[in-house]
Amino acid sequence: MEKPKSSNCLYLIHSLMEDFSDRERRIADYILANPAKAVHPSIEELSESIGVSVSTLVRFVKKLGFKGYQQFRISLASEALAPEAKIYETIVDRNDDPVQIAFSSAQKALELTSSMIDRSALAALASRIIEAGCVHLFGLGGSAIVAKDAVHKLIRTGIHCVNAEDYHLQLMIASQLGEKDTAIVISHTGVNKDTLRIAEIAKNAGAFLCVITTYPRSPLARMSDRLFISASSGSSLISEAFSARIAQLAMIDSLYIAIMEQLGECGIQKVEKMRAAIAKRRM
Repeated sequence: MEKPKSSNCLYLIHSLMEDFSDRERRIADYILANPAKAVHPSIEELSESIGVSVSTLVRFVKKLGFKGYQQFRISLASEALAPEAKIYETIVDRNDDPVQIAFSSAQKALELTSSMIDRSALAALASRIIEAGCVHLFGLGGSAIVAKDAVHKLIRTGIHCVNAEDYHLQLMIASQLGEKDTAIVISHTGVNKDTLRIAEIAKNAGAFLCVITTYPRSPLARMSDRLFISASSGSSLISEAFSARIAQLAMIDSLYIAIMEQLGECGIQKVEKMRAAIAKRRM
């Protein structure tokens, strides 16, 4: 079959209707009736909504000529969503206030994320990091920004932090972890193959795996020993995790505060040492 173009997904579904099995036809009918609604869910969520297995949905997508579900979603989004919805997490009209749009999305994501954070789980993670004396941060793409911010925050506590931007270095670091190590893997979608590989290697090495992601049913979430959900006010496909990233940054701040509370006076001394070192570089 010819490689699908970015704007012919719905046409392909129509044209192949006679070739689909009964279950595949159920998928086709659902998507044709709800194209915009079918863009946003993860593969697990969509399969559950339609009433088919994930494997059936994967076969359906491949029968259309797509390499995988993500490529299918991108093609579907190009047809199903209005152009204004592709700019940001909500439909953006030319007369809208950009500041209001951005801050409103961020506020919604922060409120949703705050309501979902298990405070006792956060305190337990803080204790584990303190006891181990080291935390390893992993993230690719936009999530790498969150991982780097985590290092910037957590290094103030005096706890040893390990982070690398290069993917191969992240794989190397993950391979050297052990049972006493804590790995925090950050990913908005939780389906990136490279991120999944890092998490898999870290977990196989025996490390305690903490995952921060938006989708609780994603493959990455299912691998976690400790899971924290960062809400997003929009689609994982179109929003590019704008508001989810802000929620993740706030979650890292929460972890920093939890660690500092448990460290007590020792933590304050570490922060003062850091501030004194930086102060010497100021005019």
